[in-house]
Amino acid sequence: MQILFSNKIYNIRYMRSIGLKLFYVVSFVLALFATSCTSYKQVPYIQNSDNMAAVQQVDSVHESRILPRDLLTIIVASPEKPEAAMPYNLLASSTYEVRQSLTSQPTLQSYLVDNEGCIEFPVLGKLHVAGLTKKELENMILDKIKGSFITTPIVTVRFADFKISVLGEVASPGTYNIKNDKVNIFQALALAKDMTIYGMRENVKVIREDVTGKTKVYELDLTDASVFTSPCYHLQQNDVVYVTPNKAKAKGSDVGSTTSLWFSATSILVSLTSLLYNILH
Repeated sequence: MQILFSNKIYNIRYMRSIGLKLFYVVSFVLALFATSCTSYKQVPYIQNSDNMAAVQQVDSVHESRILPRDLLTIIVASPEKPEAAMPYNLLASSTYEVRQSLTSQPTLQSYLVDNEGCIEFPVLGKLHVAGLTKKELENMILDKIKGSFITTPIVTVRFADFKISVLGEVASPGTYNIKNDKVNIFQALALAKDMTIYGMRENVKVIREDVTGKTKVYELDLTDASVFTSPCYHLQQNDVVYVTPNKAKAKGSDVGSTTSLWFSATSILVSLTSLLYNILH
């Protein structure tokens, strides 16, 4: 009797051992299948770089255009007569000590571009700025105020909130602030720590809102050198870069849910086998 009982225990353990081994084998096969679906040809960027000489690149001196709801910092300075520039600066506090050095700038408030694309500028009143580059706005303000100065003043315009967002199949999705107001698509991906192996390099989407408030979706093929001619190679403020998952990731997602079902079925099968063996023996 004791021998029979020992045999039953041995057989149960043996069946469970087989079930566990089957579990590991199925897991390995499914993982191998999922990782082998990604083609190497879909991974490298700019695969036809030998033909870049024939590609007419966009102007490397890129300037973003001002959009509604942007925040701008505008500084007016006059080296010879600093007090003459004071009325044209929107100061953050009422106390301002005039500084002779241009390297020491007062704390300034930002100008919020309204939905009509305008800002309220000291002395000059309402200015329509949407659609202009920083340089164009500097020249416009300069033309309006230079008659009040003995010598030509200095006008400096900066974006106070230049940011982009990178979503989808990247290692670190999120919103990133750009200090120098200039970033291209590859630099944006670098900020997000590059695409994952499942990202579609031949179909990266850039979601952009224009001056009129309309949203447009552009598609970039980062495996082709023609990406340098795209209007979205240089990103604008508030652009959203979306990296869609490839077929391997989609299949992997299906495999993940299917694998869970297989694992559950295998576990149930092993348990039923053990139970039946105990009953019959």
